[in-house]
Amino acid sequence: MIKQFAKLGLILAAFAGVACAGLAVVYVATKDQIAANAGKQLNESLKDLFAEAEEFAPESLESPDPAVAFQAAYVARRGGSPLGIAIKASGPSYGGDSVLLVGVGLDRRLVGVRVLENKDTPGLGANAASPTSYVDKAAKTTFPGQFAGKPISEAFEVKKDVQAITASTITSRALTKIVKAAGGAAGSWLERLAGGK
Repeated sequence: MIKQFAKLGLILAAFAGVACAGLAVVYVATKDQIAANAGKQLNESLKDLFAEAEEFAPESLESPDPAVAFQAAYVARRGGSPLGIAIKASGPSYGGDSVLLVGVGLDRRLVGVRVLENKDTPGLGANAASPTSYVDKAAKTTFPGQFAGKPISEAFEVKKDVQAITASTITSRALTKIVKAAGGAAGSWLERLAGGK
């Protein structure tokens, strides 16, 4: 009996070893493509937010919220003059960290929000990234779409000045928290810009 268990244990260990090796090979083979796709998605999203920009210069910003991490920030420029700033930020959501790109113009209004990564429940929280899931069906406004034109001075409170995704209040609050942090940091950047610092 003990020999049978030992034999089964060795067989399972062998299968686990082969599976791990297989996953490692797949990771090594696909990591460059995954990184390239993420870079392409970021560039497309930056251009989508600031279509008139000729360049996106890296900028260093700190998040005003310890729960929200800034992965990168880019000053959108045309003819050497800034048009606004885009912040790639992440924070905890229902299914893990979500990543957003938040654009803010010189007028202190959100240019737009793009969901780059969201692991929340399909059909519920994941609808934040869906172009056909609307928080306002009559106006055909998506969850991230509702932020375009919104002043960064607003409260950013779900069910008050932000419409929630149906049956996904946790996701709605988590993503709104990321947008609010990015807006706050962009406001500080705009103040420094106006002060010539």
